[in-house]
Amino acid sequence: QPQLVESGGGLVQAGGSLRLSCTSSARTFDAWAMGWFRQAPGYRREFVSAISGNGLKKYYTDSVKGRFTISRDNAKNTVHLQMDTLKPEDTAVYYCTADPALDRIRISHEYSYSGQGTQVTVSS
Repeated sequence: QPQLVESGGGLVQAGGSLRLSCTSSARTFDAWAMGWFRQAPGYRREFVSAISGNGLKKYYTDSVKGRFTISRDNAKNTVHLQMDTLKPEDTAVYYCTADPALDRIRISHEYSYSGQGTQVTVSS
């Protein structure tokens, strides 16, 4: 049962950048597809991005394409979300997730494990 710990959130002005990181305790990290979801106050949790275990397949929701980049370092059991050109509507708690099946994350928007989340606030 992997534990996921997010870091890197904070307060940034519109147009700025943040890099989120998530470290997993899984012994076979590359066996897990990883994803990022976010939840703004009063809204449901929504899919943001996903990456396959080997890092070759990457997926994004339309609203972040061209601005966010997901990556992973399997040697360090870490997945990152580089967020550029941030907008106030990106404000949310961002959650790192893990599942053995990439399609569960990117299509079904389901996952087996989630971290506690990190707050991202973008001011206008």
